[in-house]
This record gives sequence, C-alpha cells and structure tokens, in this order.
Amino acid sequence: MYFPVAGIEVSPLVPPLVAFGVSFFASMGGISGAFLLLPFQMSVLGYTHPSVSSTNQFYNVVAIPSGVYRYIKEKRMVWPLTFAVAVGTLPGVFIGAFARVTWLPDPRLFKLFAAAVLMYIGGRLIRDLLKKKPIPKVIAPPSNGPAAQSAAPQASAPAQSAAVQTPARAKRATGPETLAEAARRAIFEPRPAGGAVALVPAAASVSQSAAARPGFVVEVKEFNARRISYTFQGETHTCPTMGIFILSFIVGIVGGTYGIGGGAIIAPFFVSWFGLPVHTISGAALMGTFLTSVAGVIFYMIIAPFYPTMSVAPDWMLGLLFGIGGFAGMYCGARCQKFVPATAIKWMLGVVIVATALKYVLEFFR
Repeated sequence: MYFPVAGIEVSPLVPPLVAFGVSFFASMGGISGAFLLLPFQMSVLGYTHPSVSSTNQFYNVVAIPSGVYRYIKEKRMVWPLTFAVAVGTLPGVFIGAFARVTWLPDPRLFKLFAAAVLMYIGGRLIRDLLKKKPIPKVIAPPSNGPAAQSAAPQASAPAQSAAVQTPARAKRATGPETLAEAARRAIFEPRPAGGAVALVPAAASVSQSAAARPGFVVEVKEFNARRISYTFQGETHTCPTMGIFILSFIVGIVGGTYGIGGGAIIAPFFVSWFGLPVHTISGAALMGTFLTSVAGVIFYMIIAPFYPTMSVAPDWMLGLLFGIGGFAGMYCGARCQKFVPATAIKWMLGVVIVATALKYVLEFFR
C-alpha cells in the first residue's frame, strides 16, 4: 500500500502489528510508544519528512484513549497531576512544533537532537536503578533466648502480628518481607505501644502481607498551587505543583519538536525526580500526552500552508493504521500493568530508551 504524504510503500498489516507490540509494553510505563515508532518510521520505513512528527502525534490521538480509559476504570488516574501536566505542556508543544519545521528539518540533525534527549532520560533512569541502598546488618535473636520466646506468640497470633507488622507511618506494600527487611524495620521504624516487633520470615508472611495490602487505587488528599498529594497502597506521595508545571513546559517544547507528546520524557522524571510510583503516574502521563498530541496535530495543520515546499501535515492513513494497533496494545498494557513489578517496568523503559538513542548516534556518524 502506498502512502503519498509519507512517500513510502508498506503492507497495511505492518503498522498496526508493530504499534500493538510497542504500545503494549510502553503503556505500562505511562508512555504511548510514539518515541519508538518514530525511529521505526524513519529508519525502517524511510519516512523522514517533518510530517513524521505530526503523524506520530496523530497516532497518539487514536491510540491513547483506550489506555486512559483503563486507568480511569481502575481508579488509578491522578487527576491533579494530569491537570498540571496538561496546563504546563500545551504552550511548549506549540513552540516545539515551530522549532521542528524551522530549525530541524534535516533528518540527520533531528536524529542527533532526539538522541541527546533520549540518552539523558534513559541514562538517568538506569542510574537511579543501579543505586544501591545500604541495608544495616542486624543480628537476629537466638532461637532459644527470651526474645525469641516473646516473639513466637506474637508471630502466631494473626491479629497481633498484623498490628505489629504495620508501622505507625504508612509503609509501602511491595511484597513479602525477607528476614533482613523485617529486622531492619524492627530497628529503624517506630514500634507500636507496649509491644515488641516480630521478625517474620518471608515464607511465614506471604499470606499476611497479601491480606494487609491496601487497595490498588489512588485517593487525592490535596491539590493547590503549592503541592499535589495523594495516597496509593497505604503510602502518601507529594510533589510540588509548580515543579510539575515547569517540567511539563520544558517537556512540551522537546516533545513538540520530537513529535511524541512528551510522555516518554515526563514519565521517567516523575519516577526519578519526584519519587512517584510508576503505577500511579502512567495514567496522568498518557492523558497529558493525549491532550498535547491533539494540540500538536492541530498546530501542524495550521502552519502547513506556510511551508508549501515541505511535508508538514500528518499522513492520516498511516497514522490511523498505527493508531489502531496502538489502541488495542495500550488497553492490554494498561490492564496487565498492575501485575508487572515496578522495577521491571523501569528497567524496560531505561534499556529501550538508551538503545534507541545509541542507534540515532550511530546513524548520525555513518
């Protein structure tokens, strides 16, 4: 099938199949996968006109609603965060779209720009994952000592053990505790009044941890000009509203230039800079990407008549085919995300982003 705007010929089955695979995994990290589809279009399909950016954003418009719907249905959408992202990103998108057709029409220069952006994002994410958190050495009480005798009845009493294992302040529920983790908690976290802390091995605490795990939903606590605060799985997360706004504005410029809506950029920053859990930022990042992509497509269409010798407006049919595959992939990815560990999602994002950046750099110096 020939696509006249893109100037390429490809089977109509290829775009939706590729988009499904990319969006399924990418949507788990709060990104649409457009940042991976763009190198596929440029390097594999040979679509190098500036309109590849607007086509990529049209893909976002078609594909993202299914993933957003799933996050809303599961009550994992942080609406204040979404609002701050949208308000901050929209002005930047217009600036980025203008920069793309004015200063970066050359595919080689554009690839180098994209590589610099992606390398910083992926490198920072991987660096944070490689940081080792020190674990204090704790000597467990002897099995026949008084401490063990006093801890044994507490470990066997379900109600008392549940009260002991949940500290006074909110604790993140990430799965069964090891003996070392339980020992560390016993020393460094406050004890309940009038009781000792039981050191329960992982095998003995599996059922108790699952039973005590808070709901997998988001509850907003505070939203104003200073901060955004919400709870998720028994822990409260807070971030500065103005910081989100400024970051979103900068991301909007870069994302508008790259043609990705900004989700691939802002999601890692939410995790690494603001310490927000990846299971809660995905919906907000996708919704922000959707809104900015709509604005980006409209803006590219408006400025297209001013560049008659250049392909600026989207290739609607190609974008639609990519979007159909992305629509199905994002819904499935959003549905499966809560079953995938957050660390695995972060590693997936980091490795893919860095690999894409390195590919762009190699292509530039060929």
